Amino acid sequence: MDPSKTNSRGYKGLTQFMGKWVYEPVQRYFSPESSNPVAEKQSSSFMQPMTQSADNRTENGVLNVVLPDGATLAYEVLGSHNLAKATPVVMICGMTALREDSEQLPKVLARSHPVLIYDHRGMGGSSLSPKGDEEITIELMARDLLFLLTHLKWRQVALCGHSMGGVIAQQLLVLPYHPTKPTRLPFRTTHLFLIGTRCKVHLGVGLPLTAVPGKPRSVEERREGARKVIAASLDPTWIEANSSRFEHLFGRVVNNSLSNRPADVIAKQGVALRRFDFERLLDYLPRDIQVLIIHGQLDQVIPFSCGQDIMKRIPWARVIEEGSQPGKVPTLKFGHLWYEYFDPQIWCDVLHEFVVRPTGPPAKD
Repeated sequence: MDPSKTNSRGYKGLTQFMGKWVYEPVQRYFSPESSNPVAEKQSSSFMQPMTQSADNRTENGVLNVVLPDGATLAYEVLGSHNLAKATPVVMICGMTALREDSEQLPKVLARSHPVLIYDHRGMGGSSLSPKGDEEITIELMARDLLFLLTHLKWRQVALCGHSMGGVIAQQLLVLPYHPTKPTRLPFRTTHLFLIGTRCKVHLGVGLPLTAVPGKPRSVEERREGARKVIAASLDPTWIEANSSRFEHLFGRVVNNSLSNRPADVIAKQGVALRRFDFERLLDYLPRDIQVLIIHGQLDQVIPFSCGQDIMKRIPWARVIEEGSQPGKVPTLKFGHLWYEYFDPQIWCDVLHEFVVRPTGPPAKD
């Protein structure tokens, strides 16, 4: 065999590999495509085969994907056996939160849907860039999620964003209309759940945190801060009736994962939540995205009125209803940590029923 031909084929193979797995993902991540801001019409299947070759699997089975700047996202896909028959649900957690904080809810939901849970950069199993000095913004976290979803090659998704996660979900959906760097989304969002979140900055709103980027806090200060955050995320009546559960939540954060919630990263998340600005871009959202607003009347972190602000910007959105039927909740009197109220199956029914039930035409202004 001619060695020159062998070398030529080897070089061509290497070039194709680098183009597909290195250059193309980076170009998609930063691509300012604006010719077609709405994803192409989907085929009957829910996804293309999920790519694993670019992942690193940890000892506990969690996957890691490397972002263009060298940061990593740790993620899990629960209920992957449902990928060919149900819309994947993307759970986007809030400020200070880790992917496993909602505990039973994703596991129950995974009986009927694929469920993606992941840690934001610098949190839990995810990491910052090698330098670790990046400014964390809502847009950066939205583009991180875009990279992950592009990597998974899912053709359509339902986004479920809680608190800061809801802000990230909205920012992701308006990336095609970004004023300086519009970016096409290679998937269709069929449903959007906005839970205990907002669409614009409200000063004085948010978790009771005192952390400042670059200013270390003692372990005791962090323990006390964690207790205040958890208490604010619930309500006094719930805490009194569920004192053992409250202590469990506190113990889980302090004893098991305080080191996985870096104070400096959380402080940067807090800064990001004071600087986002996409409210006017929500007017461009496709009307075929079905939106459900879930906001408890006892929310002490993000006031109930913030959900009403979203209704003004997304007028075709629906609001969670009270009732005993599947898809409804017993009462709207729940706090910010929504999944701690009611049985997990109730919330799974809310998400599942909204995704699968037929819907009428979107409302008009």
